[in-house]
Amino acid sequence: MKKLSLRQRSLEILLRLKNLYPDATCTLNYETPVQLLVATILSAQCTDERVNKVTPALFQRFPDAEKLAIADIEELENLIRSTGFYHNKAKNIKGACQIIVNKFNGEVPKRMELLLELPGVARKTANVVLAHAYGINMGVTVDTHVKRLTNRLGLTTHSDPIRIERDLMTLLPQPDWENWSIRLVYHGRAVCNARNPACETCSLADLCPSAESKQPTIMVQ
Repeated sequence: MKKLSLRQRSLEILLRLKNLYPDATCTLNYETPVQLLVATILSAQCTDERVNKVTPALFQRFPDAEKLAIADIEELENLIRSTGFYHNKAKNIKGACQIIVNKFNGEVPKRMELLLELPGVARKTANVVLAHAYGINMGVTVDTHVKRLTNRLGLTTHSDPIRIERDLMTLLPQPDWENWSIRLVYHGRAVCNARNPACETCSLADLCPSAESKQPTIMVQ
């Protein structure tokens, strides 16, 4: 593995990810900040592909916060059922939209602390909404791919998403916080998957202690 400082290695990984996935972007379909918020809530424990199959009918029926705030909860549950955990997701979506309507005049707030007041919204969801709806990088989105890869790459030793996020925020330039996460997700899906990471073909292998540990030991006679 290249002998670089942790920050240097992080920046080199970032550069390679940009070259590998130059067009990487949020894969959730949405037209407004509230639709992105809802889609991100739905994406918990669910693939973006599945969410994108559900949201066209959902947003046609309930296109904005005002409509979602007064939605019949059973109808809402039926529309999002296939995303899993639909009871809690429907409750959170409706509750969040009620607060958005009553407290924020129907607009999704642009501040982290205000977003965190909404049901079903933790830092992961808030980071996605701020970055992609408003172009505001307030943190690093940490999902299962980011958690797995940052540990394998030796950029953090933590398992708690908030502590992982703090580590990454000290290593990466703020303008790249969100695109880092997206590109790492792409790499996690394409190369560094959970069970059988393709270390032998990985463009980050020479920067990765986990890949180095898999190299065969050569016995010298």
